[in-house]
Amino acid sequence: MAGVPPLCDFGWKAIDATLPGVDGKDTRLFDQVGPGGLLIAFICNHCPYVKAIAPRLTRDAADLAALGVNVVAINSNDAVNYPEDSFDNMKAFAAQHGFAFPYLYDEDQSVARAYDAVCTPDFFGFNKDLELQYRGRLDASRAQPGPADARRDLYEAMKQVAQTGAGPAEQFASMGCTIKWKDAA
Repeated sequence: MAGVPPLCDFGWKAIDATLPGVDGKDTRLFDQVGPGGLLIAFICNHCPYVKAIAPRLTRDAADLAALGVNVVAINSNDAVNYPEDSFDNMKAFAAQHGFAFPYLYDEDQSVARAYDAVCTPDFFGFNKDLELQYRGRLDASRAQPGPADARRDLYEAMKQVAQTGAGPAEQFASMGCTIKWKDAA
């Protein structure tokens, strides 16, 4: 089932957390903010929307790092009912796509809930003061890879955030598979 998150709530403050990463280290979100900001991407391994954008996410993360914007990806999906999203499979997915940024596991789903993440991918772009300035799509592609010349919505927005501290007024919602929530006990 596809989910569409709300657009940007400008100025909403990021929430800190420490999560285990596929690199074997625990990573604190607030330690990852760069001089140009921080992009937090809720993704997973099995979603066709994420699979379609993964190579461009890797490209955009490298280009954003050059602008001082660091990227962190978080998988919050229920790995019991969706074993393709297990921590071991996260390691393989990160290696397959050449992730040079932390890919973190939110096993208890508390971070996704704190952020009100809706789908994979769901992007939260913060300025250096950790104020939300972008909540939109990577580009116009959906569950199929977009054309090579697709406008880089996320990159352009975060470039603006890095340069000015503020995101664009016009943003287009991301779309993806809904977060796979664990059954309430």
